Amino acid sequence: MPLARKLHRLVLISLVSLAAACGAPSSEYRQSLHIFGTLVDLKIRGVEADRAARAAAAVEKDFQRMHRDWHAWKPGELSRLNQGFATGGYRKASPFLLPLITRSQALYRQSEELFNPAIGKLIALWGFHSDELPSGPPPPPEAIAALVRQAPGMDDLEISGDRVRSRNPAVSLDFGGFAKGYALGIAIRRLREFGVENAIVNAGGDLCASGSHGGRPWRIGVRHPQGRGLLASVDVQNGECVLTSGNYERYREHDGIRYPHIIDPRDGRPVEHIASATVIDSDGGKADAAATALTVAGPDAWYPIAKRMGLKYVMLVDEAGTVYMNPAMAARMDFQGQKPERIFISPPL
Repeated sequence: MPLARKLHRLVLISLVSLAAACGAPSSEYRQSLHIFGTLVDLKIRGVEADRAARAAAAVEKDFQRMHRDWHAWKPGELSRLNQGFATGGYRKASPFLLPLITRSQALYRQSEELFNPAIGKLIALWGFHSDELPSGPPPPPEAIAALVRQAPGMDDLEISGDRVRSRNPAVSLDFGGFAKGYALGIAIRRLREFGVENAIVNAGGDLCASGSHGGRPWRIGVRHPQGRGLLASVDVQNGECVLTSGNYERYREHDGIRYPHIIDPRDGRPVEHIASATVIDSDGGKADAAATALTVAGPDAWYPIAKRMGLKYVMLVDEAGTVYMNPAMAARMDFQGQKPERIFISPPL
């Protein structure tokens, strides 16, 4: 059964390692669930098993609501809001959704509009508003151009208190390049509310970490975008998030040409020059949005965008396997296996 079909089931798998004494802190509590189209793995250390279970249940509840209300094409709060944008009238946004909109507006501006959640109609046109990967030829160029001319953007939105409207009927919000990182940050904060200080929440390789792993930093792997296992490993410090935007998981293919799901809002076409962009930041939502923006910017224009967004750790890999990163990221990356032949180190950010 495809992973996406399992989303509604939210199949829960709990693997609990208990200490010998009842009620003693567990060595590690693990729980996994299918959400956001991927497997989310929670690892909790240093607290009693029952507390870990209660904390994990709270995170699961949050994730279920996020999946329901932030979904771009299934019935929920965001889809209802998008329907309202087409009429130009104000619609109420809940305290659960409104922060995504306001934060996305700020990141849209910081990224020079390369991170643009308002292009949901373009994403749908390319067939990526579906749990199944699209097939067949790409959409007609005229249809793409028509949407690009309407120039939907986050600054088309007007916010008045808890109400939102769009001046541009072409706006349709899709937080696919932001919601996962934002949600991971929420999960870490929720765990801390339960007294969990040492944990990692990993959603298909995108993750946020808290505390440490038995007194050592959490060590994670960065996937090679060309399917060669791990590209590198890195130690993740307390409060850091690692987000990667890549073209290797979700794409459509026709006549031997691959069309990745990341769309350049400037021309309405899939981004093809960057295979992956990885960002480490204390803000999961910012890291997610930045990875998307840098993928769109490409190897020649990523640096000024990263500097404008206030990033500290950035790595890009192009289709030829060339690596681009800033010195601080280079100092942290431990390349696995054969080191990339070409690595370009930028000036400091």
